[in-house]
Amino acid sequence: MRKKQLPKRTLRLGVDTGGTFTDFIALADDRLLMFKVPSTPAQPEQAILQGITRVLAELGDSYALDLVHGTTVATNALLERKGARTALVTTASFEDVLEIGRQARPDLYNLAVTRPAPLVPAELRFGVNERIAADGTVLEPLNEVQLRQLAQRLKRARVESIAISLLFGFAHPDHEKQIAASLAPLGIPLSIAHEILPEYREYERTSTVVINAYLAPRVSQYLNRLTHALKTSHSLRIMQSSGGSISAEVAAYEPVRTILSGPAGGVIAASVVGQRAGFNDLLTFDMGGTSTDVALIAGAPCTTREAQLTGLPIAVPTLDIHTVGAGGGSLAYVDAGGALRVGPQSAGADPGPACYGKGTRATVTDANCVLGRFADVGLLDGIMPLDAVRAASALDGLATAMNRFATKPVTRTQAALGVLRIANANMERALRLVSIERGYDPRRFTLVSFGGAGGLHAVALAEALRIPRILVPHYPGAFSALGVLLADVVKDYAQTMMLPVASSEKIPPLVVEAFAALTRRALRDLRGEGFTARQTQLHRLLALRYRGQSFDLELPAIPEVLADFHRAHQERYGHSDATRAVEIVSVRLRAVGLTDKPVLPHVARVKRHVATTQRFASVVLASKPERLPVFDRAQFASGAQCKGACLVLEYGSTTLVPVGWQAEVDADYNLILQRT
Repeated sequence: MRKKQLPKRTLRLGVDTGGTFTDFIALADDRLLMFKVPSTPAQPEQAILQGITRVLAELGDSYALDLVHGTTVATNALLERKGARTALVTTASFEDVLEIGRQARPDLYNLAVTRPAPLVPAELRFGVNERIAADGTVLEPLNEVQLRQLAQRLKRARVESIAISLLFGFAHPDHEKQIAASLAPLGIPLSIAHEILPEYREYERTSTVVINAYLAPRVSQYLNRLTHALKTSHSLRIMQSSGGSISAEVAAYEPVRTILSGPAGGVIAASVVGQRAGFNDLLTFDMGGTSTDVALIAGAPCTTREAQLTGLPIAVPTLDIHTVGAGGGSLAYVDAGGALRVGPQSAGADPGPACYGKGTRATVTDANCVLGRFADVGLLDGIMPLDAVRAASALDGLATAMNRFATKPVTRTQAALGVLRIANANMERALRLVSIERGYDPRRFTLVSFGGAGGLHAVALAEALRIPRILVPHYPGAFSALGVLLADVVKDYAQTMMLPVASSEKIPPLVVEAFAALTRRALRDLRGEGFTARQTQLHRLLALRYRGQSFDLELPAIPEVLADFHRAHQERYGHSDATRAVEIVSVRLRAVGLTDKPVLPHVARVKRHVATTQRFASVVLASKPERLPVFDRAQFASGAQCKGACLVLEYGSTTLVPVGWQAEVDADYNLILQRT
């Protein structure tokens, strides 16, 4: 008789693919494993498979993997313009909406400003004769002969993906469905507007659907390769930009939802860890190898439907994250006018910074290396040694270039300090944009610093913005990988209404009916992914505006929503008018499938004690070397205090505590930095 096979235990694995490293956090029973492997940009799944092999080798292969993945495949394809050859099918006379865009100028006083070229060239934009009015009346039906001709033209054009976005398809999708059915025999991936983004504003909707079509073949091929390489007992979910995860199948069809996949994980983790530590108002600072991502959390992460990447609008829900091209691998150079520049170009994973042993050009990491801020230990607990001689040579070359324009000789140390000052200025500007420029005072926030390079720059940024406190979480080098494990499955639904609402009304009956329809759809989708009613949460939201406005505010759909809208408008824009007519633009539903969360380490009682060290390092802080104590964070118990300037080393990150600051480990093993 065949022995019955016992079901495998589940091992939860969070993966965040970055430009330089791919980060892993594995949780099985009460064991936790965190590590990094070099990214493989040409085939990102290879680094993931290497990590999975290591996880199963160290924790045992008797587990079924629950893999949640933050990916940069969609982001990189859009940044590098390496997506599919895409066609756009739209209402006749609206073929040029991608080029016309909006009247808003991205750089008001730049007379030579250039807009990004549309993803779909003019010859691949096809108009069809059709028209449905806003009330659903068919003014001009589709012509079957024209649809057959369209299919032939698309086939001859050898397009790899097709976006379908009609003028009023968001409200009445019959014609979009008819076009999709006629093009389906071509076997080409279709992105249909009423399925991706059923909301008004033809430019933003069309841009979003075109981006989705542009990315779909590449992302789906990547996910197919990764899925086929995994065992059948392993499951795969993908982090999306809105802060929740989705199935790999949904991500392959709607890759536009994964544009900020990795950074979103860091924001979710910061929100959870910050609240556990007693801090609700946070500024997140995620400095990796290629870029730095910042966000503001005022009680909860902020979402937006007005995101842009490379000047292209993306109207699906995303966490409000601002990205700048300043990371550890950002290249430093002298421009034609003699000014020192840092980024946005990056050394990436190959060749990487000079101190990694391959590169020859100076980067931010090389500047930190020359200034002694790695304590001559290397990275990843010494597993990855640093070539200090090569870094010094790269900074010498930069100093030589600076000396061609300088009135006084520039030394290697001065060049390195200059690189850090400029990189810090770029990152400070990003933090100002998400805080001060939006009416928030950074002096009442806590800066959450993570990413491999964040700890070396956090205090300089906190001092520039007068932020009183810094939280460096446990495992900061793989914090985004932890965030994808903390994220629930999230699905967003919407329906445009354009419904006037009187001040005497509560929630209009038409809105109630729309929510009921969206709720049925959401529950059906979540049941399909294995979530029961008890594991489901529904958040009903309304997008409202004063009649005549261009943009709206999103608020919970409660009976007092009108009063909330006037109050929110006052807070956001500095004025409100309770006598003006208000209209409901859209009803929106966020459906959440609650996942099992990892148990984060915590001690019940903190015993404060001063940490001791037997090591010192020569570190340049301002202009000359200083002798600083060096601590191994892995040896810290909760309550440990580091009083005065020091370096804190750990796997995946290094934290610099300069003069005037001190550090303490809290009950959750976070490192809390405050002014002395």
